[in-house]
Amino acid sequence: MKVVILAGGKGTRISEESVIKPKPMVEIGGIPILWHIMKTYADYGFNEFVVCCGYKGQMIKDYFLKYYVNSSDVEFKLDSNEARVIGKNKLDWKVTLANTGLRTLTAGRILRIRDYIGDDEEFMLTYGDGVSDVDINALIDFHHSHNTVGTITTTQPPGRFGAIKIDDATDRILGFKEKARADSAWVNIGFMVFNRKVFDYLGDGSEMLEASPFERMAAEGELSAYKHNGFWSPMDTIHDRDYLEKLWESGEAPWVIQS
Repeated sequence: MKVVILAGGKGTRISEESVIKPKPMVEIGGIPILWHIMKTYADYGFNEFVVCCGYKGQMIKDYFLKYYVNSSDVEFKLDSNEARVIGKNKLDWKVTLANTGLRTLTAGRILRIRDYIGDDEEFMLTYGDGVSDVDINALIDFHHSHNTVGTITTTQPPGRFGAIKIDDATDRILGFKEKARADSAWVNIGFMVFNRKVFDYLGDGSEMLEASPFERMAAEGELSAYKHNGFWSPMDTIHDRDYLEKLWESGEAPWVIQS
């Protein structure tokens, strides 16, 4: 089953980084978050990727074009202008980088890579800016058991700000607490599975996937929610990037599968 990754947006909320590179190329531990996402899938045995490129997509192409050399040791013989890769760092990934337009909305990006799905009956889809420890095999089993067109992984993220307990009578602060998960709404975190019938809901691709296409599927009972209670974090802002960087530096990044 192929994995489609949406990597074409501008990432305006992390403009400090995205002004010079596409958001999926923002690094955690010196490695683009796009690679971290792909590694999660590859650790479950899914190593065929279709990346929907757009804004500064040439930087994603350059990264993979040079990946083999840049991730390995290289010996140069300057007198003969020869180069030899040694200590080869091999990944058995097949990566298709598709130009899906600069301003194309998410439904349109998926339509544009339809040919790369080929005759496969289903594919996975996620966003190029969020990492998670979601169990991919359990997600797929859930999708199959519910027999809907699509399954979206959802979670109840903790509040970004601590809650304050206030005495209504005196307006005095009585204490502080972290916002409980149960107080949060369920949100879409990507890590989706679709059968090919999803293309029937995309229209001409002029909408966001998360708008009318999802609403139509939901109205017809064709969209399931896989509830994930583990780790997930987007990388929407510089603060998010710094948070993920600290987790990586700790050696205990939750999205990394320990072998």
